[in-house]
Amino acid sequence: MFVEGALPGERAVVRIFERKAKFEIGKAVSLESRSPERREPRCPHFGVCGGCVLQHASAGAQLAAKRDSLEQNLARIGKASPERWLPSVAGEEWGYRRRARLSVRRVPKKGGVLVGFRERRSTYVADLRECPVLPPQVSRLILPLRELVESLSVRERLPQIEVAVGDNATALVFRHLLPLEAADEERLREFARRHDIHAWLQPGGPDSAHPLEPAAGELYYELPEFAVRLHFLPTDFTQVNAAGNRALVGRALELLDPKPGERIADLFCGLGNFSLPIARRGAEVIGFEGSRELVERARANAAANGLVAQFEARDLFKEDIAAFGSFAKLLLDPPRQGAIELVKSLPEQGAPGRIVYVSCDTATLARDSGVLVHTKGFRLAAAGVVNMFPHTAHVESLALFERGQ
Repeated sequence: MFVEGALPGERAVVRIFERKAKFEIGKAVSLESRSPERREPRCPHFGVCGGCVLQHASAGAQLAAKRDSLEQNLARIGKASPERWLPSVAGEEWGYRRRARLSVRRVPKKGGVLVGFRERRSTYVADLRECPVLPPQVSRLILPLRELVESLSVRERLPQIEVAVGDNATALVFRHLLPLEAADEERLREFARRHDIHAWLQPGGPDSAHPLEPAAGELYYELPEFAVRLHFLPTDFTQVNAAGNRALVGRALELLDPKPGERIADLFCGLGNFSLPIARRGAEVIGFEGSRELVERARANAAANGLVAQFEARDLFKEDIAAFGSFAKLLLDPPRQGAIELVKSLPEQGAPGRIVYVSCDTATLARDSGVLVHTKGFRLAAAGVVNMFPHTAHVESLALFERGQ
């Protein structure tokens, strides 16, 4: 039974609202005993807004729950257990969410336009005034954005605003389903200048996004430990938690232990978040990525940082790993669906001798771990979690696989 609003060790009166063959979901309507790990939620909208579900739990309790989720999935799905557990890593807890997709809806009964996350278990947009997990400069814009959208001719046809925050600037991408009038564009430009943000427009798919004010300008984030700066567009995938990402890259490189001259593949490399630090360590790194646009940006990032790294566009869900040549080590950072085809294509002995697997879904990591451990001759040498998304149920994890005893 999964109980919303209750913590391990608490006694609660629970209302069941969903029953399945193997589990039930309920909500705590009252508590008979309280856990010492319980704390008062910081956000006044907690419980209504669906952006967070764990603000009532301490940071330590959240990390313990996420490690428990990884441990259970590894054992249940992958039939595997790590030889050692890595210390859990926590990034920034508040103001961390550098990437967000804010829903927009005009609701006259609630005074006009609403901007925020959806309500929990609902398609309605929560009536937000602030959001403590967004960077402060973004949280402060929630009410001004409501007024801005209300003033536009397309206020009924502007469904979302995408947030992207770099070390140097904040960008907002306005998705609009009807053409903007000249007055709309001027209001958006003035808003961007007044609040010192970059305003982008997206009239169609992600490829249609383009800057409005300023007319040009890139975002970037830095990995100081590796003296690397990565430029990106507001619609590119980047990790949401800057401190968490720096800790994750540091931990992954520590486990991978790249040596000068080693041939290493970074699969699902994106902008080069791991590839460029690997190159900084002197290894011969080749990054593979399905998006040609991201490959081009990764190449540009390598050149801008004075690093030698090769990047290639490949369909990593279809191609055999042998097609890429032989590598001493691999780093895998796949999307939620995991990397089962790549894992199945690995040889049962020889190179690679080490794999570091970064995962945003513990179930697919566990599934792929089962193949690596039970059919491909690897040991699950270590595993751990990174609290990339505090106060949410999302679990970011990584695992180290090695050949031999």
